[in-house]
Amino acid sequence: QVQLVESGGGLVQPGGSLRLSCVASGIAFSDHIMGWYRRAPGKRRESVAFINTDGATNYADSVKGRFTISRDNAKNTVYLQMDSLKTEDTAVYYCNARRGISSNSWGQGTQVTVSS
Repeated sequence: QVQLVESGGGLVQPGGSLRLSCVASGIAFSDHIMGWYRRAPGKRRESVAFINTDGATNYADSVKGRFTISRDNAKNTVYLQMDSLKTEDTAVYYCNARRGISSNSWGQGTQVTVSS
């Protein structure tokens, strides 16, 4: 059974930092593209960042230069370091693991609130 468990969300002031973690089980982690998505209130879910199996990364324009995605295959964990947070980063953040068209799994989400 595939399980993705996110942690690290919370309340932070604008300009602050948070690091999200997602621990995966039930999958061959190193074979999966790992990604972070978010859904802000009243908006559709959007891709934030993803990291390929070879370590190559891709970011949404809105977070480039502020967020960093990384993975530790030995720990089956993907991270999202979020710096210089803005109020518009407030959202539920979801971890995603996918491999081709046969495997696509989601975590339960973790709330990030950026507010003064």
